[in-house]
Amino acid sequence: MVKVKICGVTSVEDAVRCVAEGADAIGINFYKGSSRCCDKAIARTIVDAVAKDAVTVGVFVDAGYDEIYALRKAVGFSLVQLHGDEAPDLLARLLPHAFKALKVRGPTAVDESARYGGDCILLDAYVPGVPGGTGEIFDWAIARQIARTRRVVLAGGLTHRNVALAVARVAPSWVDVASGVEISPGRKNMDLVRAFIQAAKKAQGD
Repeated sequence: MVKVKICGVTSVEDAVRCVAEGADAIGINFYKGSSRCCDKAIARTIVDAVAKDAVTVGVFVDAGYDEIYALRKAVGFSLVQLHGDEAPDLLARLLPHAFKALKVRGPTAVDESARYGGDCILLDAYVPGVPGGTGEIFDWAIARQIARTRRVVLAGGLTHRNVALAVARVAPSWVDVASGVEISPGRKNMDLVRAFIQAAKKAQGD
């Protein structure tokens, strides 16, 4: 069964309710340029509230190793998600508690993904000037090709209406959603969260 990550969570209440609905992971954004950026103190309360029941992921965009290390130590999230233009060697320093998010521009993503180590890789849509959370979809055939050789976390434009089709076409290990379950950036709509999780977990990959 595919697992579900709800990303861009900015409150303890939303995090607890997402996990109660069946979310397997909660993403906490530390990129200051994002409307979903989470305060460090709130992030710590989120981790304290849900870490026993879900994976907690700190999301970074082009941050340095020292910054990432310090925040992980202070907040206590399980995994690091690198969602910028980070080099493979930064990921290597953070493994096995990290994974790369790759913005898919086209078929070259297959070779590009192979440059990054780790057990899994997140695939998101490429939108110039925007690191993620855009609600845009990319060519799932590329994701399917990568998913044949490693675990894929599929992101980019997923909603409760298309996640079952995405799972069927790509066979990802995880699906990741932010804008597709929101009232506004960082505020989750629990009806959409519930519908998304139910649709994803009922879906079967080909």
